[in-house]
This record gives sequence, C-alpha cells and structure tokens, in this order.
Amino acid sequence: MFRSMYTVVMRQITLIAHNLRSAHNVGSLLRTADGLGVQQVVLSGYTPHPKLDSDERLPHIAIKTHKAIIKTSLGAETTVQWRYAESIEPIIAELKNDGWVIAAVEQSLDSIQLPVYTPPDKIVLLVGREVEGIEPEILKLVDLVLEIPMLGNKESFNVAQAAAIAMYHCRYYPSN
Repeated sequence: MFRSMYTVVMRQITLIAHNLRSAHNVGSLLRTADGLGVQQVVLSGYTPHPKLDSDERLPHIAIKTHKAIIKTSLGAETTVQWRYAESIEPIIAELKNDGWVIAAVEQSLDSIQLPVYTPPDKIVLLVGREVEGIEPEILKLVDLVLEIPMLGNKESFNVAQAAAIAMYHCRYYPSN
C-alpha cells in the first residue's frame, strides 16, 4: 500500500482551461486533474473538448478532436467531471457567486508567487492561451494572479505543466 509523506488537503479545486489550442494539452490537463482529485474542469472558448452527446461540431471534427484528447488523457475524460462553455464570463460569475476564489495562473506585475500562496478552501485555477497568455479582459475578472517562478532561461512553462504545478500546490499546501 502506498503511503504518502504529504498530507492531502481536501480543498475543492476547479480548473478552467480557456482558449487553448492543443488537444494534447487538454488530455494532459484532464489526466492530471483526475490524479489530483480536482472537482471539475471547465473547457472554454476555442479549447478543444471531448465529444459530447449534444455536440454541435461537425461529426468528423468532433471525432478527430476526441481521439487527439484521449491519446493523452488515457480515459480521464470519463473519470473527471468536465464541461464545455463557449463563453468564460458567465462561468467566472457563477463560480464567484458560489464562493470560489478565481486565480489566474499567469505572469503579471501584481502576481503572487505560487510557493508562498496559501490557497483557500474553494479555488479555481484559470489557465489560458499557450503563447499569449490569458487575455487582459479576462484577467480583470479574476480575484488574483498566481505566478510560478522560473529559474532557467525560458519565460514560462507549458500550459499543462503550469496547471499541474498549480493544482499540486493547491492540493498539498498545508491548511491554515
């Protein structure tokens, strides 16, 4: 039996992936969300999403996208609660209304360094576009911005790795 030296903190965590282009990143996010016990994943904007029963995409596009996602999700699309929303603004408003703290994982002048951040009991982690980052108009809607310090020459992590680091921090960072 596996025994962790870390204490799992039973925070509620939601992940929003907004305007991602890579289906493989989406699959990786779903798989990591499953492994870290995330409550739900919201895929929004033009982010690829697994096939839905009421899918409005052309069938061949929905199937092709679904296959690309499951290549990295390895079935997590069936074990993680997820939903798709074309528009992110109502999702953020709904979650805020339900008492969630919305944290963008992004680089900004007023960001909080992730290693020193104590997550609340209900946190939403928002990740965005792989190259350009989260749109400024979306950043205005969040409660705070969390930044992952970089030690190398590159300016940022891949979106799936950044989300994994942030989800892991929120799951295992000690409670107050």
